[in-house]
Amino acid sequence: MGNETTEAQVDTVVKKLEGAGLKANISRGIERTVIGAIGDEKNLTASMFTSLPGVESAMHIAKQYKIVSRESHKQDTVVDIAGVPLGGKQIQIIAGPCSVETQDQMDLSAKFVNEAGCRLMRGGAFKPRTSPYSFQGHGVEGLDMFRKSASKYKLPIVTELMDARQLDAFLEYDVDVIQIGTRNMQNFDLLKEVGRTNKPVILKRGMSATISEWLMAAEYIAAGGNHNIIFCERGIRTFETYYRNVLDVTAIPVLKKETHLPVIVDPSHAGGKAWMVPALSQAAVSAGADGLLVEMHPSPCDAWCDADQALTPDELKKLMGTLGAIAGAIGRTL
Repeated sequence: MGNETTEAQVDTVVKKLEGAGLKANISRGIERTVIGAIGDEKNLTASMFTSLPGVESAMHIAKQYKIVSRESHKQDTVVDIAGVPLGGKQIQIIAGPCSVETQDQMDLSAKFVNEAGCRLMRGGAFKPRTSPYSFQGHGVEGLDMFRKSASKYKLPIVTELMDARQLDAFLEYDVDVIQIGTRNMQNFDLLKEVGRTNKPVILKRGMSATISEWLMAAEYIAAGGNHNIIFCERGIRTFETYYRNVLDVTAIPVLKKETHLPVIVDPSHAGGKAWMVPALSQAAVSAGADGLLVEMHPSPCDAWCDADQALTPDELKKLMGTLGAIAGAIGRTL
């Protein structure tokens, strides 16, 4: 149903479903409202609903993930991030440090991200770490530092949300993109909470998650009404120990087939070493990724976390040039 649909029109569709013995799941997004029929759908036909006021289209969707499926929305979705489009012809590189450390470090990071030609900035204020004794981030103070630095260059910010109780702070500091990390991909209560916002969400793939599990996790967000979802492949855990994770490039075309939502790649966490990042980035863009999440630190050897995988500012600039050439070769821009 369209974005100007009235409550009365929604109620008419719901009553029609209930009259056929089914239940309705209503998901209200900014651009459209999706009403899912729960139950035995075999006796329903599209013509039963297309004539009802406010209904744009009706279809059978066999897959469990309905709102995020390509079946429900044939055209590619472009997510608007404070005026920056992600998912269209233009590929977006989201760069910045692993964690927010100091105001000077963030000021320099924002400067170098802007100079490299990136339109979005990443940085962690809350850090999920394997060891409880590792640096956990500055929290709300980190959000304040991040926002001050990025605002100087009008860079939308991307940062990770770990707990639903932190959501109010994220909204207070107007975080432009909420990142749901690998460890929280199936934290369903957290997914439901971000589903109630209208903020774009980057959903990272779980360490050992299947494509289906990943899509179903996104459906939790979409079912709450938030359809501004971006998938992020960051490598999966296998038997290999030479590098940090195995970048599943195959996931990019598979997701493009299964969902209308944008797909980006995190080459930094996949390889775990800075020297691998350019090759993995090039592979991802060549395979059709809509963007990259790349770690860059003003002085990687001084980084408080993930120092091995952070690019220097000069390395980021060089990478942007290479990726621009690849984008042009496949009919896209950077």
